[in-house]
Amino acid sequence: MPEVKPEVKHTFQEDDLKLLLAANSHLGARNCNAPMKKYIWTRRQEGAHVINVGKTWEKLQLAARIIVAIENPQDVVVIGLTQNSQRAVFKYAQHTGASYIGGRYTPGTFSNQIQKRYQEPRLIVCSDPYVDHQAIKESALANVPVIAFCDADSPLRFVDVAIPCNNKGRLSVALMWWLLAREVNYLRGSLSRSEPWEVVVDLFLYREEKKEDEEELVAPSEAKEEKKEEPTGTAGLFKNIEAAEDNWDEAKTKLSAGFTEAGDPLAATAAPVAPAPVTVGAEGSWGAPAPAPAEGTWAENGSGGGAAGPIGVQGSWADS
Repeated sequence: MPEVKPEVKHTFQEDDLKLLLAANSHLGARNCNAPMKKYIWTRRQEGAHVINVGKTWEKLQLAARIIVAIENPQDVVVIGLTQNSQRAVFKYAQHTGASYIGGRYTPGTFSNQIQKRYQEPRLIVCSDPYVDHQAIKESALANVPVIAFCDADSPLRFVDVAIPCNNKGRLSVALMWWLLAREVNYLRGSLSRSEPWEVVVDLFLYREEKKEDEEELVAPSEAKEEKKEEPTGTAGLFKNIEAAEDNWDEAKTKLSAGFTEAGDPLAATAAPVAPAPVTVGAEGSWGAPAPAPAEGTWAENGSGGGAAGPIGVQGSWADS
């Protein structure tokens, strides 16, 4: 019979253990879910559960072997919806060739075939089962196995392989994804275990945007003039009134000096212009002079009127 060689298990390296302890990957939550008790080593006086790091390493190797067993790397979908895991998921996909979903998971990605982003993965890897519950539920409906980084209080429903670790800390999340990516590359043969990986853990870390210093050293000649803010409310109203009064006083001064606001001399100092002669038009037109009043009408007595009244012509209505 052929001799069966025993399986060589890669022992836990001291450097990796130091990294896990430095990133607090062994410190779990204060609450503990019942299925996660087998991964808990002890509990601190402050209430935090301490995760067994040896079991973390064993599950990490198991997850890496499952990922390597899939021929097409793009059939593995990694999901990171939390802020600390978005960059780590992107870097993992970049170095292993997997597909990734970061930031927000669109419902129906694994179950709705009409959707544009519909995918049919063979394996999904989640950062937090509590946050990624929608993706895990849809993967269960499609019979897709699930690997997840689980804390002490994480639900294990529909999770096939749970990697116990601290999945909330910024350093711990980045380190776990970095270790998983390195182990996958080791098993694929793209990296040698005798040589360290050139990619550092810092690239998997989420970096917060730092605000620039408010005080900038700028030369006086290059300093930008700050715009004066116009006062609003009652102060702005009184300021506008005062400005209008000042302008009105200037206009009065210019007018008294004989100049307009544009600086032109007034036309009042010029010689008077003679009126245009009135032309007499043809007879019957509007320009003809008015005819004299007929004899015997009321206009003969003048415009004063008087008590006697108008004197009519013989035979008229005023004769009687």
